[in-house]
Formats: sequence, structure tokens, C-alpha cells
Amino acid sequence: MSLTQDKMRADIAEALEIAPEEITAEANLFDLGLDSMRLMSLVMTWQEDAEDADLSEIWEHQTFAAWWGVVAAQHAGA
Repeated sequence: MSLTQDKMRADIAEALEIAPEEITAEANLFDLGLDSMRLMSLVMTWQEDAEDADLSEIWEHQTFAAWWGVVAAQHAGA
């Protein structure tokens, strides 16, 4: 799996045009300005980086920690 926590944080920060440090583990990403279109684009990119993992569960969560949990669970099951 080539998707790392740092890359994921950096990708979100770039999409939101904020510093990666502003994306804390428990920050609500939608409160930071993320919308469904940006999320869809991010998930599509990450699925490629995560070797076609099923990241659809990300849509059920709002925090960076929860999103990384979905990625980590996919990696553990691989």
C-alpha cells in the first residue's frame, strides 16, 4: 500500500487549501470546508494509491482519524 497517513493528510490539505497541520486527528473535515465533490476526487485517487482498496466506508465518517482507520483496516485485511 503506497497511501500513507502523511500523504492522505497532505492531499486533504491541498484540496482545502490549508496547511496540513490544520488537519488534526479529530477535526471534522466537512467543518474545514470539504465537500462531496472534493471527497469523491480524493477517494478515487486514494483507491489507486491503496491498490484498489474499497474505501467507500470513508463516506460514513467525518474525521481524519476515522478515515485513516478505514485505510488501515483495508491494509490489514490485504
